[in-house]
Amino acid sequence: MIELTRLNGGRLIVNCDLIKHAEAAPDTVLTLITGEKLVVLEPCSEVSERTLQYRARVMRAAWPEAAASLSAKSAHDAKASLREIEDESSQE
Repeated sequence: MIELTRLNGGRLIVNCDLIKHAEAAPDTVLTLITGEKLVVLEPCSEVSERTLQYRARVMRAAWPEAAASLSAKSAHDAKASLREIEDESSQE
């Protein structure tokens, strides 16, 4: 679960496993697998970063002996994902 902010400033906890896709139009619109749409203040890159951090925490909790490797891998993957998202955003 990740914490995000609605446009009115209200906090929202979202099950990131239900996010089908996120788009910047210009606000960030999350489409869930249920078809529901959520508009949040955080940019797509921040939603991706929080999702990666959440999943890394879940993996560390489920597999403690691999925690050090997962931390380094998630940090590397998060930076690479953010670069890709920023590149895509700058091309639009």
